[in-house]
Amino acid sequence: MTNSSDIQVPPFVARWYSQLKPLALKEAVPDPTLAGVFSIDVTVGFLSEGNLASERVGRIAGPVSSVFTRAYQHGIRHFVLLQDAHDPQTPEFAAFPRHSVQGSAETNTIPELRDLPFADLFNIIEKNSLHPSLGTGFDNWLDDNRHIRKALVVGDCTDLCVYQLAAYLRLRANAFNVRDYEVIVPANAVETFDVTEEKALQTGALVHPAEFFHEVFLYHMALNGIRVVRELT
Repeated sequence: MTNSSDIQVPPFVARWYSQLKPLALKEAVPDPTLAGVFSIDVTVGFLSEGNLASERVGRIAGPVSSVFTRAYQHGIRHFVLLQDAHDPQTPEFAAFPRHSVQGSAETNTIPELRDLPFADLFNIIEKNSLHPSLGTGFDNWLDDNRHIRKALVVGDCTDLCVYQLAAYLRLRANAFNVRDYEVIVPANAVETFDVTEEKALQTGALVHPAEFFHEVFLYHMALNGIRVVRELT
């Protein structure tokens, strides 16, 4: 039986990923008034409890909190948290196990972010799909903050909601000819889940090799003009 860890990342992707460099926040964001931090699904239901929570994704709690803290210390005051809060009858549950239902504890922001002393600045936007803007108020926020030119993206999962968010921000800027807009994704502050072939056979899920999808989708973001770095320092 093939284990998900046996599925190899293409050598050119692995080489690219291994060569990612850290980036100083002050270099990435010279003017903090023109930047925002955008997190997606950094909630209890993905990091600590519930059908879609995983230990692997849970490890980003520290790095994500660090990005928020460094950003605030640097002078950034725009923080947008896009978070699942599903209608109990959402069609998404046909593709993924039931998770993050409206009003449940799974929809809560993780304590590592919730307890930050500047949490009153957070703009929490609930969503009912993988996409950040469909059926949400995200476009309204973006329209009200057209001065933003640097978007720092963190969260989970790399190949699902993170990819949708980073790509949407990049493509939206392209569509409106915003030439000086940059989307930055620190690889250590995003993550995805792992489903082995054995677990897939037991549960009826599809095999989902985490390392493969994590690195390949980060590479695909880079192909689309998103700046992927090792970490923000």
